Amino acid sequence: MAEQDQVRTRTASVARKTNETDIKLSFEVDGTGISELQTDVPFLNHMLDLFTKHGHFNLKVDAKGDIEIDDHHTVEDIGICLGQTLREALGNKRGIKRYASVFVPMDEALAQVVIDISNRPHFEYRAEYPTANVGSFETQLVQEFLWKFALEARITLHVIVHYGQNTHHMIEGVFKALGRALDEATSIDPRVQGVPSTKGVL
Repeated sequence: MAEQDQVRTRTASVARKTNETDIKLSFEVDGTGISELQTDVPFLNHMLDLFTKHGHFNLKVDAKGDIEIDDHHTVEDIGICLGQTLREALGNKRGIKRYASVFVPMDEALAQVVIDISNRPHFEYRAEYPTANVGSFETQLVQEFLWKFALEARITLHVIVHYGQNTHHMIEGVFKALGRALDEATSIDPRVQGVPSTKGVL
């Protein structure tokens, strides 16, 4: 019964404070797409809102960082915190589907996210954007966020932007696909007995 309860309440929270950032983040796997986002990086707020909505998660982020330098530390540390909460929320991973592959079109752009909740952190990233910035947001920070998220969540994450002309659309496709792929990979399959691995553990 305890394991079933854990599956029904797959949530976690983390507080991380350094000389560069102060972050409080809570994540619920089995949510309804509700986000409460307060960060100093508006474009990241927008992307996390899309991620939450399309993944049917609940996500709350209160983050302050040294944006007078740049957005790097804030984006990186939010990725770290989100990965940590996902890993904790999934617990023993009993009954999950584990794998997912999702394509998302965003107008002229096409993004793909492939996930294995493997307990083996690995990240592959194939994306070339037409511009180095979207507004004040540096596109290189997308890679930084995703890599730290995958590392802390201990998942295998492959992200491919197959094509596109508008940088905003391309990144938006990535975050929508990430939400949908993670939703599928973390969903409970009643046919799965224990964890989906011949090793008996993930």
